[in-house]
Amino acid sequence: MLQLSARYLILSRMPQPKIVLASSSPYRKKLLERLHLAFEVVAPEVDESPTSNEGPEALVKRLAIAKARAVAASVGNALIIGADQVAVNATGDMIGKPESHERAIEQLRQASANWTTLYTGVALLNNQSEQIQYDTVPIKVLFRELSENEIENYLRTEQPYDCTGSVKVEGLGIALLSRLEGDDPSAIIGLPLICLTRMLANEGVDVLSIA
Repeated sequence: MLQLSARYLILSRMPQPKIVLASSSPYRKKLLERLHLAFEVVAPEVDESPTSNEGPEALVKRLAIAKARAVAASVGNALIIGADQVAVNATGDMIGKPESHERAIEQLRQASANWTTLYTGVALLNNQSEQIQYDTVPIKVLFRELSENEIENYLRTEQPYDCTGSVKVEGLGIALLSRLEGDDPSAIIGLPLICLTRMLANEGVDVLSIA
């Protein structure tokens, strides 16, 4: 029993692997902070333009993996998290970040009283073994019927021009919605934590043990 206890103490004191979030998104950084892990943030340089005939699930997979790989050479041995998100509106069109007030108005007019599906891709690259875990997490959101005044008030308050589909759900954007359908509510913000904690556990990082 003494030998087992000593072995447990040694294992429990093993240092946490270096974790890197390959993202320039402050929202993903705040989400990852919920897990109480020590991590670094490195912004990847990746062209996020879709290729010809590339669907939403293929797009987020390619970009999530590309972001993780883009910082691999500069961070050494680490577990690198890459993520990407795209929305598909009721007419089947992919929509991304609006980048402007006018485009945000257009996105929210189209979304009003309709369903939008958000596809979030998350990749975990072990830079030492070069093994990659990947998953796509979809979540459907139903928008309330929005008036022009509500759209303007929301945009003036939140200015969500760097948010997919103009939805800053961690702020006033939650009031745009009437229903969510999906397995991981954190996916709507851009980093599915339920999925990510499973991937980290596969690499020996149990967030509950560390916390």
